[in-house]
Parts: sequence; C-alpha cells; structure tokens
Amino acid sequence: MRLEIGKIHIRDIQFADETKIVNGILYVNKDELLKKIGGDDRIEQVKVDIARPGDETRIIPVKDVIEPRVKVEGKGGIFPGFISKVDTVGEGRTHVLSGAAVVTTGSIVGFQEGIIDMSGEGAKYTPFSKTNNLVIVCEPKKGIKQHEHEEAVRMIGFKAAAYIGEAGKNVEPDEVKIYETLPLLEQVKKYEGLPRVIYVYMLQSQGLLHDTYVYGVDAKKVIPTFLYPTEVFDGAVVSGNCVSACDKNPTYVHLNNPVIEDLYDRDGKDINFLGCIVTNENVYLADKERSSDFTAKLVKYLGADAVIVSEEGFGNPDADLVMNCNKITDEGIKTVLITDEYAGQDGASQSLADSTTRGDAVVTAGNANEVVVLPKMKKVLGHLDAANIIAGGHVNSLRPDGTIEAELQVVTGSTSEVGFTKLTAEGY
Repeated sequence: MRLEIGKIHIRDIQFADETKIVNGILYVNKDELLKKIGGDDRIEQVKVDIARPGDETRIIPVKDVIEPRVKVEGKGGIFPGFISKVDTVGEGRTHVLSGAAVVTTGSIVGFQEGIIDMSGEGAKYTPFSKTNNLVIVCEPKKGIKQHEHEEAVRMIGFKAAAYIGEAGKNVEPDEVKIYETLPLLEQVKKYEGLPRVIYVYMLQSQGLLHDTYVYGVDAKKVIPTFLYPTEVFDGAVVSGNCVSACDKNPTYVHLNNPVIEDLYDRDGKDINFLGCIVTNENVYLADKERSSDFTAKLVKYLGADAVIVSEEGFGNPDADLVMNCNKITDEGIKTVLITDEYAGQDGASQSLADSTTRGDAVVTAGNANEVVVLPKMKKVLGHLDAANIIAGGHVNSLRPDGTIEAELQVVTGSTSEVGFTKLTAEGY
C-alpha cells in the first residue's frame, strides 16, 4: 500500500462565520460544528472552547485527543467503522491538520482519565500542550450508564475531527510524506539482505472502559492480525478507553504512531519494515495464551528477523507483554520491548507486574509514579474536582490554593509506551 500524507500546518484556531483554513489559521464555525456533532439524546449539553499553547488553561478530565484528517484520494474514508464505511484504508492521499487537535472532556466517565495543562509544570510532560486544541465539553444526562457515556463522547470527538478535517480537503499541504509497504514477497525482495522487522502493536482491550477499536470492532473480539502500517494513519485503529492517562494511546497517537514513523524512516536503509501485527491485551489467562500464540506464529510465518513490541497500560497487560516476548524469543527472533514503569514514588519498587530474562532489550518511557505539583490555572475546561479521583491522584490532590499534587500518571501522554512523549533519558 502507498499512502501520501499531506500536512497542513495549523498555527492557531479561531471561531468565525465559516470553517476554513487561511494562512495556517483554522477558522471554525461553532454553530455549524455543534449541529454536526449534536443530536445524541444521551448528552445533555455540549460546549466548545479553544486552548492554545502557553495559555493558563487546564483541561480535565481528558477523554480522547483526535487529530483532524480527511481522505482526499483513494478507497474509504477517515475512521472506518465509525465515521466512514469499513472499506480498507491506507492508500491514496490523506490531508492532516498538523498542529490542531480535538480534545474531549466533561463529567468523568472512568477514573483513569487525565489532565492537559497548556502551560506550567504539567505542560512539560504532555505533547498536547503544544497543539492548538479545540476542546469539546460534553455533559451527559443523569442516569446514563458509563459505557453509553463513553460511546457518546467518543463519537462526538470523531465527528468533530472529521468535520474540521474537511476544511483541509482542497488546501495545498505544506509538506507531503509518502509511506509505502508492498505485498509481503515483494517487500522482502525489495530490500533483500536487510534484517526483516515487524512491529507487534499491543492494543488495550481489557473491557470495562478499557477498549480499542480496529475498523470499528472491539479489539478484544479479534485474534492477532496483520495490518499495513498505512492503515493505521487513516484511522483504522482508534481509542475508546479510559486507561491511565500517562500511557493511554489517544486516537491522535494511533494516527501518529512514532514507532511506525521511525520504522518507515529506516526502511530500506538498515532494516526491511514488513508491517504491523495488531494484538490485544486480555483479562483471562486462556485469552492471553491464545493471542500470544497467534502473535508468535504470525511473526515466524512472516519471516521476521526482529520484532518491536509496544504495550498499552500496565499491571495486567504486563503479562501479555512478557508472554509475547517469551514466545517470540523462543522462535529465535530478536525482541525489543517498549513499556513504562510503575516503580513507586521513590523508584525502588518492581517496575512491571511480570518479568522475564528473555528478550534482547527493553525501552522505558519513564516512571509514572513520580510526584509532580501542577500550578493553579486561570481557566479550567471540564471539572477540576476530578483531580481527587483520577488515577494517580488522591483525596487531597486538589489543594485549597488550586494547585494539584499527584503522580505523573495523571498527565495525558506523559509516559507513552509508543514513545509519543516529552520525557528523555540522561546517561551517567
């Protein structure tokens, strides 16, 4: 598959009478947007606001972050299975409003939701302090069940991103990048002699608001399968989960997965990037065994010399990570893991719930238990009191002076397990 990604650089968002892009500014007709995303009888009220880099603004609790994109040429449309039909995507041309994002917030759905600060200490840890954010505050009707609340807000976010993305359909991009993966035998032959690498893409799928979707299907209902990496860039994988904010992959991260980006950058240079295997993270042992067996079988069948495995979440999914590592390594394939750590506030505890002596390397995205103090913000979009109940916070996280003391876990994207983060390592 060959996909052209045309990036339109967005340096500001403003409300206006017409939704359009002019000289890098995204103008949004708020009334038209509200009509496009409204109509769900599970939602009592929807408000729209803007949060820009450097603003003294806090968004809490964050549910999803979505990058506006639009299909310009090729089969299918953006977010297949939700906004578009389930046609296979990943070919043709897609335009991206780079630097813009849709952020959904409102009354808390599940306790594992997060915080985006646009300035101050918290802004140092989240990549979304650097995006121009169209914030959609969704308040549900009383009595709505949690999974219905999550679904309603998720769809509102996708509709908003699709609507805004349309503004870039006929705009000449500032840059165009081409990604291509050939059918397997052709891809192997193209860079014959280079190490064949596959990316094992673990998706959060434990249920109870811990869900990820592949072409509209809950990932827990699928067995591991092959995806062209370009399919991911067209929204074939989207978030629907409330896993801890620090290592949750919002939809924005799936659309911009840096592991895939980096593998493409090295394709034909020092590796031969064959593609992605998406697999799930299950609750029950039998399901974990099945998925890890299928993953190792697929990796071997496709002829990989080396594999990169990324995790989403922590605790229970650590078992899936280790199973994948052990079984792939047992096939004689070099294996690198990407995870984060929950090593206690002092960093002295065991980092993962499971461990192994096998595998070739581990990349850490940081310790989510580190304590940070977030300053008071002039403006809050959402509900500030959520700071006392979201994962990483505690009863008195929200201090009387408006500051928040909590673990790094509360900051959206702070320890991203695909590397979509701002943390770095320092050697001694």
